[in-house]
Amino acid sequence: MTETMEMRETLAPAERATETQRIDYATLAPGAVKVLQGVEQYVRQSGLERSLLHLVKLRASYMNGCAYCVDMHTKEARADGEREQRLYAVAVWRETPFFTPRERTALAWTEAVTALGDHGVSDALHAAALEQFTELELVNLTMAVIAINSWNRLAVTFRAEVGGYQVKGH
Repeated sequence: MTETMEMRETLAPAERATETQRIDYATLAPGAVKVLQGVEQYVRQSGLERSLLHLVKLRASYMNGCAYCVDMHTKEARADGEREQRLYAVAVWRETPFFTPRERTALAWTEAVTALGDHGVSDALHAAALEQFTELELVNLTMAVIAINSWNRLAVTFRAEVGGYQVKGH
């Protein structure tokens, strides 16, 4: 490994944040992006609450270290009327009273699906989720988590440029 490569691999996150986008994946693979946009469209039309979807997207993006998506989803949530206090608390949702039982279940589900690990989603969490969501809603919630994790992996891997996202239609 060259000295420059070694230095790049050891850069602190703040130093990496100043680097430019590695690859414009949307231009190079528009078909793949279109497929992910199709999943997004399905999720938006699934009947799940927009406010809940914002929380799910934000929680997964925090877990995955996706600054681009955190920027995007906080802006979109605020444009849809979400309170700042709840947005700030998503990372520590268990310690706050700001979320409904349904939202808490969705946040726990998001964490479990995002960090599957060796054990997957526990039976206890699955049972708790079925108390808050129908089976179809749970599938749709899982699709929302799958979608945001896909976007996070693209944005983090190829270093999508952070800060310039503008909410359309607001």
